[in-house]
Order: sequence, then structure tokens, then C-alpha cells
Amino acid sequence: MKRLLCLFLLGLTALLPAIPLHAADGLAQLAIQDRGRKKPFTTFAEETTLLLTGQTSVVLPGAAPVSAEDFLLDLWFSPEGWNLKPLILVDFLPLRRELGLPVEEKRFSYDRLAGNATLWQIKEASDRQTRLNPQGGHTRLEREADLVANRLTVFASLASGKAYTVVPHPSSPTGPWTTLETLDGTYPKAAAMPALVACAALVKDRSQHDRAGMDQAASLLAARLRALSPGVYPPAWRLTFENAYLRIHPWRWAWVGYALAALVLALTGGWQRTIGYRIGWALALTGFGFQLYGFASRIVIAGRPPVTNMYESIIWVAFAAVLFSLILEGIYRTRHFILASAPLAVAALMVVDFQPLVFDNSIQPLVPVLRNNFWLSIHVLTITLSYGAYALAMGLGHLALWKIVWGRAQGKEAAAVLQYVYRAIQIGVLCLAAGTILGGVWANYSWGRFWDWDPKETWALITLLCYLALLHGRIAGWWGGFGLAVGSIVCFLSVLMAWYGVNFVLGKGLHSYGFGIGGTSYVVAFVIFEVAYVGAALWKKNSAGFRVSST
Repeated sequence: MKRLLCLFLLGLTALLPAIPLHAADGLAQLAIQDRGRKKPFTTFAEETTLLLTGQTSVVLPGAAPVSAEDFLLDLWFSPEGWNLKPLILVDFLPLRRELGLPVEEKRFSYDRLAGNATLWQIKEASDRQTRLNPQGGHTRLEREADLVANRLTVFASLASGKAYTVVPHPSSPTGPWTTLETLDGTYPKAAAMPALVACAALVKDRSQHDRAGMDQAASLLAARLRALSPGVYPPAWRLTFENAYLRIHPWRWAWVGYALAALVLALTGGWQRTIGYRIGWALALTGFGFQLYGFASRIVIAGRPPVTNMYESIIWVAFAAVLFSLILEGIYRTRHFILASAPLAVAALMVVDFQPLVFDNSIQPLVPVLRNNFWLSIHVLTITLSYGAYALAMGLGHLALWKIVWGRAQGKEAAAVLQYVYRAIQIGVLCLAAGTILGGVWANYSWGRFWDWDPKETWALITLLCYLALLHGRIAGWWGGFGLAVGSIVCFLSVLMAWYGVNFVLGKGLHSYGFGIGGTSYVVAFVIFEVAYVGAALWKKNSAGFRVSST
């Protein structure tokens, strides 16, 4: 079934001639075992270069950019001199100051950082803190120092050749792979020789800058390594499929489609409404199709639902918000749902697209607590679906306040938009309540208790109670539709805390697999904007001589 899905998605790729794919097909066929997964060399090169430098290519002062593949090949076959070049990213300004590094620079050579005694003192303190409190408690400085130390370790592994584990295990699909230097010790010399000859051809063509020859030599090397252990080496179609996903960047094309959809619908609200509505629908569906392709690709590659880290949850929440908006748009036939969800999806997808270091987009094996795909699917997907519904409600709340306060919408027009806010919140409450209950069942299955007041659990409950209070307050007559719209925005801040704050601010708890660093400035800016928007709407509503219906 997965193979049929791959063939379908590869067919979709063939229908996208406007999207340029790189020509390094040979290197894409060369598999490497990295961080518990077998992946194309092209994926390994881009992920590793991003980790070391913060970019997907190497840009040195006064030199032309070096692609990730060329950079990794250089470190593999001729690493001399790279240890002196400013490659390693030190992105955190206070850490640069603490290490005595120039604050105006961000990248430094391996030798300069490896010889910095202060860095290793901070790293030692961080390791000591980990031993005392495995669930967290690190300062931001310590976490950033850990990242830099990890980059140094990765660089050393690359420069020594130990990282290039391209030789498959003779028999075990999960066994460790080895390097070409130990090939003749893993396999009989007669069997190993053809692969070594192909590697020599790759080195020769690279030294002569023969791109076509390098591609052919890499393909030949991959074929001969596969012949050594065909039951262990990934099939060619799987490597080709993952390389296509890497090159297409479906999430980028998704936010482009959503941005165009929102722009068209906004500009045709009072002019050419019918044709503008149809074009907006088509563009929204195009963006949604790219997201479907991206999710299907990650499921095939990883063999699991794509919701196990912050990056995947963000793109899933954006997907859920658009999904609910398209369903409701199909029912009510109004442009409000797409207008509300598309800008949110654009913002979410742009953040993860332009901040790959903060939101890691690499596909990694699951930590043990997440390896039960049944619970992973029904609990995590349900919780994050609720976030998507709440995001849609928030977007509709923005739209409702704008129309009522600044557009002076009254009567049926205002009531309709406010009713849409109510419907979206209902969907969110249903999903979050179900997800929280299922999370308790999973917790009992994994940890032997239904509830432990873990920060993630606690804030999920707080979020549910916030939205329940919002709905019951409307039923009880404490506030009308206008108050519901304000509440849809304010209550989303509790979602933000449960979703982002627990992982990135509190940094402790049983859900430690979700921890991360960075992105705080974006979240703070978002919170400030939301508070200012609501404050401006309330001030305008209550200003002298201006009143709106509470609908």
C-alpha cells in the first residue's frame, strides 16, 4: 500500500514541471545511516549543513556558495583546511559574549571554538545539571552551549570520516552500518572491491569537477553497495521518493497558494465576487493539495503520523485550520472561513520555513514513549486538530471584530460571522476534550497513571476549561456575540501556552521529547499584537458616540 502511495505521489511530482529538482540523482541513490534512519545522501547533506552552519549551503566570505552535497563530499574526501574556515554557527548573542567572540559575527572555525575553555566549562555545568535533573532545568545559555558542542562533535565526525556510514549491515535491517574504510573488514575482499573501485571513480571525477561523471559514479557506488546487502539497503524508489520530497518543498508552495487565495478573496469582496470566489477556492485547494502531498510523503518516509515535534505540529495545525475552514466553507458557502484560515496558515508555514534551526524539519525515529502508533495517531492528532479549530475560531474572531467595530457590520451580517466563531469553538472543544481523555488512557498505558499534573497535561486542561467557560458564558448571558469574538482571541493564548510555552518556556515535564530553543520573539510579538488588537476593538466599541450590537 505504501508503495502504491509513493507511485501516486511521484506521479504528482511529474505534474509539477515548474518546480526545479536538483540533478544530483546519483547522490540521492547513495543511502547513509544517520541518527537511526537510512536516508539519501542528499538529505543527509542538507540536514547536516543546516545543523553546522544554519544554512542549507556554505557561504564563506569572498567565496561563491558551496552546495550541501559538495561541502559534505569535501569533508569526506579532502577535509584539510575546513577546520580553519568560519563554519560553525553560534547564533545566541549572550553565548558569543560569554565566550569572548566578536558579537557581530555568527560563524567561527572549528579550531577556534574547540579551543575555547569557557565553552567546555559551560558544557560541563550543563552535563552536571542533566545528571541531577534529567527532565530539564537548564538555562538558555547552557542549552545553546550544548548545541554548539554538538556541532563541533558532528564536524569532527565528518572530518574524520566516521560519519559516512554508507556500508549496509550484512544481514540486520536495524544493525549498524559502517564506513567505506572498513568495507573489506565487513565483507569479503572480492565482494568489497567493486564498491571501492566505484568510490575511487567518484573521488577522481570530483577532483576533476566532472559533474556528470560524479553523478554516474555515485549511482554505480550505490548499486554496488546495494548488491552487498539487498535486503538491508533501501530500495531505489524509496530514496528517489524522499529526494523528490526534499527538493519540492511542498510547505513553501502551500503557503504561497494560501497567500494568493486570501489576497484574491480580499480584493474581490465587493467586485467580481463570483469569479473571485472560484479563483480563491482553487488557490486554497492548491495549497491544501501541497500540504496533503507533504504529509503523505512524511508518512511514507517515516512510517508514522507526522506530529512528533514542534515543526510537525505547526504544519499539522495549519493543515487542520484549513481543513475545517474548507469543510465549513462548503457547507455555508461564504468566503469568511478561507479568509480567516488562510492568513493563519501562511504565517505558521512561513515561520517554520524561514526558521529551520528553531523548528527542525528533519525526519527522525520516535522516542520510545511515542512508538505506539495507535495512541500516537488518536491522541496527538486529536489534540492538534483542536488547536487547528481554535486557530480558525481566532481568525474568525479577528474578522468579526474588524467587520463589527471598523466595518460597522450589524444585524444578519454580524450575526453570521459570530455564529461561525461559535461553530469553530464547538469543534475545538469536542476535539480537545476527546484528546485529553485519550491522553489519560495513553498515559496509563505508558506510565501507569492516568494523570500526574505534568505541565503539558495541566495546560491542556486549562485550555479546555477556558473555552468551556467561554461557551457557557454565552449561554448564561454573561456576554453576547461580541464577547465571544473577543474570547476566541484571548483564549487562544492558553492554546499557545499549552502548545509552545510548556515546551519552550517551562522546559520540563514528562513530555520532554517536545523541548526546544528559540522562536520566543515571534510568540511574544504575536501575543502583543493580539492584546493590542483586542484592546483597540474594545476601546473603539466603547468610545463616545459609537455602539455596536452585542448580537
